[in-house]
This record gives sequence, C-alpha cells and structure tokens, in this order.
Amino acid sequence: MADQTTTAGAGFGARLAEAMASLGPLCVGIDPHPGLLEAWGLDDSAVGLKEFSARVLEAASGRVAAIKPQVALYERHGSAGLAVLEGLLADAASAGVLTIADAKRGDIGSTMAAYADAWLSPSSPLAADAVTLSPYLGFESLRPALDLAAAHGRGVFVLALTSNPEGASVQHVGGEASVARRIIEAAAAENAGASGLGSVGLVVGATVGAAIDELGLDLAALNGPILAPGLGAQGATAEDMRRTFGAAYPFVLGTSSRDILKEGPSVQGLVAGIERTLAGLH
Repeated sequence: MADQTTTAGAGFGARLAEAMASLGPLCVGIDPHPGLLEAWGLDDSAVGLKEFSARVLEAASGRVAAIKPQVALYERHGSAGLAVLEGLLADAASAGVLTIADAKRGDIGSTMAAYADAWLSPSSPLAADAVTLSPYLGFESLRPALDLAAAHGRGVFVLALTSNPEGASVQHVGGEASVARRIIEAAAAENAGASGLGSVGLVVGATVGAAIDELGLDLAALNGPILAPGLGAQGATAEDMRRTFGAAYPFVLGTSSRDILKEGPSVQGLVAGIERTLAGLH
C-alpha cells in the first residue's frame, strides 16, 4: 500500500474533490487531432498545437475541475510537440487548473521508475497533477508511480474497465473474479486510510453500460476518483453515467473531448460547450 503521507500539502484526491465540488465533475480532454487543427484553421504543427492548447486552457480555466491532454497527440510532433505540452502543463499549474496527463504508461522496474519520474516528479518539466497508467504487466508493476505520486501529493488513474470493444477480451476475463475486479480491489487497497478521497483513481469508460453490474464490481468502495471518458461524442449522456455508476457517481469525473472541442476555434464557443456539458452533469 502506498504511503498516504505527502510532502506537498493536500493529496491529489483531496484537491480534485475540492475542484469538483466547486466547479463541477467535468474534465476537458485536450485532443489536438489533425482534423480538429484543420477545422480550427490551424497548421498541423507545433505552432498550431500551441495555439490550440492555449485556447482550450483559457476556456477551461476557472470553469472545470481538470484538463486532460492526450500525450500521444503531442508526441507525434516530436520534441517540439513535447515542448508545447511542457508549456501547457506549466501554464495550467500557474492558472490553478489540475492536469491529468493521458499517457497510459506501464512497464517494470527501472523503466517504470523512469516513467514515474517523467510524469510525477516535481523536478520534471512534464510533471502533471496525475497520470493515466496501464496495469497489464501486473498492478504491482506500477509501484514506482504509486509511491512517487503519494510522496508528492500527486495522483494516478489506472485503466480498469474501458469501453473499447477489445478491452473486454482482457478486462472481463474471469467473470466475477475478473481482471477488472482485481485491478479495482488493488486500487482500493492503495486508498485505505486516506483522509478524504484517495489519490489512486481508476479509468472506467462512461459507455461500459451494464458491465459493472454483470462483473459484480463495487466502484463505490474505491474511495478514489473515477475518470470516465466517453461523455458526449462517444455517446454517453449525463443520465447514462448516473445509471451506470450508481452509488459511485459522486466520485466520477466525466471527460468530454470532441463534443466540447468541436465548438472551437473561438474561446467563447469552447466556453459555451463547457457550460452546456456542465449543466447536464449537475
């Protein structure tokens, strides 16, 4: 179990809970797909990437609990794209906006420790408030990231039950003793003893439907946040999420990317998309 004592004041879970209570349970995904850049009249380059990121951050600041940049869409521009991501993370920190790096990292030993340093160490230019992790080399392989996050008041979101069709071939295996259930139980153990909301969260797709009940999963026992991508363009509505997550809904941070980003390129359009989405979640 990760040590819940931190050296950075309130842990990520507590800070996220405060932001959700104040601003609402919405995370805006920053997904600068080539098609979106083109639709916004921006070049598919680091310059276009920077302008795209800045507009979304301006719209999100003071309006949503967190932003979630999709790391791959910055990496595709090489070092220049990563420099844009570094700038976005720094600007978000200055604006008081929580950041979740959607990197889905997972490995073993010193390599996992290096990933943890990259995304969670205060000395790293890529440090975010939280990072997404893949546990499919074994949950305990994530230990370097779990411990580093706990030590510095940061958080992680571990892939548990995703809504892509291929996910079921791994995550549902075992029925009521499924892989997903074991991941959820391991994450809950990390949060045991946390004061308030724990900082080890899960990624559970907003469109997983009846799978939570069918697999006998107790998400309410997590005592941590649930990042739920799929709100909006992927088909999930706020009402779907209430029905899907049940007693765990108060801990759910709904994520919307394309459904809000399509309202660009103006900041005013993005703000309107955010406000429309938030209205459904309250």
